[in-house]
Amino acid sequence: MGSLNPQATSVDLIVVGGGPTGLLTALLCQRLGASVAVIHAKPGPLPLGRADALNARTQQYLEVVGVLGQLQAQGITCNTSSVFANGVFKSRQSHWWTSLKHVWQKNFLMIGQPAVERALSSQIGTGLYYNESVTEISENTDEVTVHTDHGNTFRGKFCVAADGARSTIRQSLNIGFTGTKPGMTWAVMDVFLDTDFPRCDEIVTFELHGQSRVSWIPRERNMARFYILLDGEITEEKCKASIKQHMMPYRVDFPATEWFSAFEVKERVASTFISQQGTGKVFLAGDAAHVHSVNGGQGLNTGIADAFALSWRLSHVLSHPEIKASVKDAVLSSYDVERRSVAQEVVNVAATLVRDTVHEGSQYVGSIEKHASHITGMGISYQGLHSPAIQDSQHGMFTAGQPCPDVYLTLDGQDIPRRLYSLAEYGKYLVLAIGTNHTLEIKHQDSISWFHVQAESASRRLLAGGDERVARAGFVSTEDNYVIVIRPDMYVGYVSLDNGWKEYLETMLGI
Repeated sequence: MGSLNPQATSVDLIVVGGGPTGLLTALLCQRLGASVAVIHAKPGPLPLGRADALNARTQQYLEVVGVLGQLQAQGITCNTSSVFANGVFKSRQSHWWTSLKHVWQKNFLMIGQPAVERALSSQIGTGLYYNESVTEISENTDEVTVHTDHGNTFRGKFCVAADGARSTIRQSLNIGFTGTKPGMTWAVMDVFLDTDFPRCDEIVTFELHGQSRVSWIPRERNMARFYILLDGEITEEKCKASIKQHMMPYRVDFPATEWFSAFEVKERVASTFISQQGTGKVFLAGDAAHVHSVNGGQGLNTGIADAFALSWRLSHVLSHPEIKASVKDAVLSSYDVERRSVAQEVVNVAATLVRDTVHEGSQYVGSIEKHASHITGMGISYQGLHSPAIQDSQHGMFTAGQPCPDVYLTLDGQDIPRRLYSLAEYGKYLVLAIGTNHTLEIKHQDSISWFHVQAESASRRLLAGGDERVARAGFVSTEDNYVIVIRPDMYVGYVSLDNGWKEYLETMLGI
């Protein structure tokens, strides 16, 4: 139904879809100075259900955003998985979490998607348009135009399509979305339990007759999430019966069900994440760009990573209209190069995991161990992709294309170390000049922050009179002499043993 007073709104960025991916994109770009309109077909943030876990990498992102603490206060941590077969304990695993290095969130944060959406939407000042659906989209060399069912028109310099697996935007732009369907339909339930099972905050896989068709996920508010693989008709009662059967000889009752749904597993990746075969103004993110099974908790986390990867690119181009055309194209196209490759990897991992649920728990656990780096999020790498935003290089623990280690720095004049991620400013490159043989001449301080990092044994101030920020760190030796450039998405962009870091930054900034 059209509005009685149709409006025309012009903004820097149109975001279609108000789930976590769209909301985070809007929030980050808005903080970096862009005007944003978020168009969402639903009446508000998700009330119940959907995704249920934030992995380690996502927690790092949300710490930089400033909302992690709020979510930690509501959720529970989990870094252990166990297997029960025919009512008997078989194994317990946590080493893929506990073995993580230079990561301080060594766990899933179990928290429902509704809480994530509320946390993000509450920080977006203006520009949320709920209960409004896109009916038409077009683009030219100057702008993107979107029409809605309220009769409203939105014009923007860019558009992000985060409108889900059935994306209206993706379909309207005729972007391919191919893949497979393994013929598996899973049920999912959020319930409150009355049971004598030895309850603890860990993920439990229940094996019965050689198959692992039921998993129990601990949730906030003493709730339990169950994933159930059934054959034939799927009903809530059949799911409860299957859970009881898998958990025998323990008693299980269900005083209340908060949410119940079923989903057919689909595994698809868009043929491009940027319209007009990579040269357009519309960017796909989240489920609009890739879908897969929920096994391994990849969906929400991959969408959050898309938003974190895309927002700094769009914001840099929007805030610097003088940027060289070649740099603009390289920065934006690198989103497609990096994130589409990752999406295909995630789809492949999730496909392996979901197929292994019809085998013994030991095989499923083996698959989790093999793909643990994707499940934690810390193994998602852009190394070797020939991305224009990565310059192949490595020194010590820092490798271009890999997540930056969350190392400790002790700032000059302070005694308590600070973690690097707690010091990061989203939207800015972060330069770490390691050693004493560097003179940092930072031209674009609105786009770059920096620390001059020395060994802990170094004097407390070696650069008296300079304006560089000085820190000491345990990973630095007195012989070290190199420069690390960390991108705004907290991936290492370049590790320089000479002055090449300056050229890298000039090339990436293009201003």
